[in-house]
Amino acid sequence: MKAFTVVTGTAVPLKRSDVDTDQIIPADWLKRVERTGFEAGLFSTWRDDRNFVLNDERFAGASILVAGPSFGVGSSREHAVWAIQQYGFDAVIAPSFSDIFRNNCTKNGLAPVVLPQASVEKLWELIEADPKVEITVDMQRLTVEVPSAGFVESFPMDPPTQHRFLNGLDDIGITLTHAGAIDDYEKTRPSWLKA
Repeated sequence: MKAFTVVTGTAVPLKRSDVDTDQIIPADWLKRVERTGFEAGLFSTWRDDRNFVLNDERFAGASILVAGPSFGVGSSREHAVWAIQQYGFDAVIAPSFSDIFRNNCTKNGLAPVVLPQASVEKLWELIEADPKVEITVDMQRLTVEVPSAGFVESFPMDPPTQHRFLNGLDDIGITLTHAGAIDDYEKTRPSWLKA
């Protein structure tokens, strides 16, 4: 997992609430055995509608998705996070996330940023007024900023999750930070317990 300190980029205003994981990545994509190529399935049913926001060229190349409340509800599938990341998004800003989806985000390096509904709506206004407006998500300071508009908003994140992002640590990476202690423990184990 790559470290996430600061991401600055344009954004896509996904003005929908209760977006479930089957809408993010339909179930027929879950048959794949590879962990790549999921970007083509991101919101694939909705992308059949030429007016869907991801089909709008003004938002091409965006690295931040700004969505409505209850984003990522439904079944647990890491594929949803992979599809969002592989499409090019580094962060999703929303008023709330499903707990399971948020957990999958934090374990895969996709930043789930919680802002109040009013702040999300302000971001939607700014993005729609200027699709090239730059938004900064600062994981060190736990802020979302749009300097050109004077927008600064703090977001909550527990210290262990923040540490995970700042240092690019997935579960294995976190375990490996204790490699010395694990080695020391293994040295004290009786020989009949060693494999």
